[in-house]
Amino acid sequence: MRTLLQTSSEIAIRYLEDIGNRKVAPSGEAIDGIERFREQLPESPTDPEQVIRMLDEIGSPASMAMAGPRFFGFVIGGSLPAALAANWLAAAWDQNSALYEVTPATAVIEEVALEWLVDLFGLPNYSGGAFVTGATVANFTALAAARHEVLKKADWNVEANGLFGAPPITVIVSEEAHPTLFKSLGMLGLGRNRVIRVPVDGQGRMRAEAIPTIAGPSIVCTQAGNINTGAFDPIGEICDAVRSAGAWVHIDGAFGLWAAATHKYSCLTEGITKADSWATDGHKWLNVPYDCGITLVRRPHALQAAMAITAEYLPTESTYRNPSDFTPELSRRARGIEVWAALRQLGRRGVSDMIDRCCRHARRFAGELANAGYEILNDVVLNQVLVSFGDAETTRKIIADTQTDGVCWCGGTVWQGHTAMRISVSSWATTDEDVEMSLKSILKVAGKYASSGL
Repeated sequence: MRTLLQTSSEIAIRYLEDIGNRKVAPSGEAIDGIERFREQLPESPTDPEQVIRMLDEIGSPASMAMAGPRFFGFVIGGSLPAALAANWLAAAWDQNSALYEVTPATAVIEEVALEWLVDLFGLPNYSGGAFVTGATVANFTALAAARHEVLKKADWNVEANGLFGAPPITVIVSEEAHPTLFKSLGMLGLGRNRVIRVPVDGQGRMRAEAIPTIAGPSIVCTQAGNINTGAFDPIGEICDAVRSAGAWVHIDGAFGLWAAATHKYSCLTEGITKADSWATDGHKWLNVPYDCGITLVRRPHALQAAMAITAEYLPTESTYRNPSDFTPELSRRARGIEVWAALRQLGRRGVSDMIDRCCRHARRFAGELANAGYEILNDVVLNQVLVSFGDAETTRKIIADTQTDGVCWCGGTVWQGHTAMRISVSSWATTDEDVEMSLKSILKVAGKYASSGL
């Protein structure tokens, strides 16, 4: 076992040490190579070291260098050294972190990490939460608590009686809400299409004055960090507008909520403490390994009522918090360990510095691309940059050729009718040199189309 684990760690370390020197996207040859995995299930055992070496030989070259410093395609960070090492150790512990009485170490570490997050974001200190897989399930979990609470006020027990015959719930969302929010609403039986969509302004912010008058059980879903522009809904104003109706206000802050942890950008999150629940990702701007989503709620009892589980064979009686009382899963890995490690490594100042640095890189991308004559479509308020290189066809070609060039990887999007390259800067590892290299690549590709007159 020792030899196998040492071999595996050496392979992983070498992969990370070399990641900045390779093309970000895998080559066509490497992608073709993964077909070698399509084989019949072996009849006999295979030496485990051979298994790992096969994964490295075939899988590593075919992987996208998301852990590297020049992947800007989605809001994805790499893995901080302490978080990655904690992930390895937690995997070795192999704790099914559901119940305090069975796995006390992981239960306490996760509880501490949640308390640190509440403090870091400046939320009410009595708030609670859970670690889940990502923002989709974080939204789902928070909205389950919302569904419980608004129906409880209408004297309906949704966990016991379901939605058949329940008072209808009005759900209000932004016209530019993220697709994962609609997926969460669908899974909760609240419907992807029966929502009321509120129009947005020129930066994708929900227009608070356009929210209709509401009554009865209601949930209002806001956004901290538009996935295209990085813009924030006027959350405080929205909370004030719907509070008298008793609505639950939820914030999808998959990456934008982290702005609350900075001195420079916390002004963008003004009013978030008035909300009832918040969803974010650790594997985005905290740069912990996949997967890690975070649900936080103002009233932990609502989350516990929606998620708690009991059974005769489970030691659920405890004087301490059982993680499974707050998550959709019973069996689950202790993904909060990496969050604790990242926060312990960085501290409050380190988190703020990392986010500030990413935003500074984004402004540099926008500034130099604008100086080169290309159109920046959004106000660069955070880490998101939308750039148009002219017509839609030319923009798409430049995105594709930049990806093929391999120095960096930027994605495409269509936002408010404009086709654009989207540059998302989220990695702790991105340096000024990485931005310089990436800009040279993008401008080189774009320059070819300009010189050809296309």
